[in-house]
Amino acid sequence: MQKKDVFDKKFCSACPRKCHIDRTNFLGFCNEHSTLKIAKIIKNFQWEEPCITGEKGALAIFFSGCNLRCDYCQNYEISRGGVGKEYSVEEFVKLIEENQDSHSSIDLITPTHFSDSLLSAFEKINKKIPVVWNTNGYETTENIKRVSKFVDVFLTDFKYANDNLGREFSKCNDYFSQALPALKEMCKQKPDIMENEFMKQGVVIRHLVLPGHVENSINVLNIINDFFPTRKISVMSQFTPNGKSKLDRKLKPIEYKAVIAHLESLELSNGYVQDFESASEKYVPDF
Repeated sequence: MQKKDVFDKKFCSACPRKCHIDRTNFLGFCNEHSTLKIAKIIKNFQWEEPCITGEKGALAIFFSGCNLRCDYCQNYEISRGGVGKEYSVEEFVKLIEENQDSHSSIDLITPTHFSDSLLSAFEKINKKIPVVWNTNGYETTENIKRVSKFVDVFLTDFKYANDNLGREFSKCNDYFSQALPALKEMCKQKPDIMENEFMKQGVVIRHLVLPGHVENSINVLNIINDFFPTRKISVMSQFTPNGKSKLDRKLKPIEYKAVIAHLESLELSNGYVQDFESASEKYVPDF
C-alpha cells in the first residue's frame, strides 16, 4: 500500500485533528469537503466587537462545518448540519472584491477547515480592508503562521482552561493544549495596531461564560492575565440553550457577576464585557 505524504496539500492537516484524508473525495471530521462552502453571508454585520465592525460593519461570512462538535453550539445547523452553498476560489474572490469597498472588515467565521482554499483565494484578492479570522481557537501554530499571510486580525475563542471540558462538551481531547500555543502564535504574528478605536491588526480573545462553570472562566482569565495581559478580551454572557446539551439553562446573573468581579480584580480593562441581557435567540443568525 502506497504511503501518503502527510504534508501533501491533498491530505488535510489544517487543524489539530490532522485527519490526513483526501477531502476532495471524503468528508473530514469537520463534515465538509475541501471546496469552500458558505452557510450565510450578512452584509454590514454589527454583532461583533466594535473594534471589528467599525463604521460600516463587517462582511460576515459564515462557513459551513466545524472542527469542533460543541454540544451547546448556537449555530448547530451549520456546524454539522450540512447547509450552505459551495463556492469556487474564483467565485469567492469575486464575492470579496464586489463587497469590500462597502465594509470595514471581512469577517471569516469558522474558517479553519477551509484554510487551503482561502490561502489560494487571497493570493488573488487586492485586499483593501482588514481580514478577520474568527476562530473557535482549536488551531495549530503551523496553520496560524500560514494564514497570517493574509489575516490581519485574529478574533479567537478561548473556551476552556483545561482539556477535560473540551472532552466533555466539544468532542475534543486536547482543546486547551492546542489553543494556548495557537493563541501565543497569533499574538506573535499580529501586534495590535489601532486607528481611532478600529483594529487594523491584532488579536481579540473571546470567552463565553458557561452556566455552572464559573471556575473555568476564572481560570481562563487567570491564564489571559499571565500570558496576554495587554491584549483585548471580550467576555460574553450570551449562552443560549439549544436543547441538545446538558447545559440546559441560561447563565445566572450571580455567575456572570462573579466572573466580571474577577476580571476587575485582575485589572484586565482592555476590551469588552457583554450585557447580561444578550442571552437571547435574536443573536443567533437564521440559517
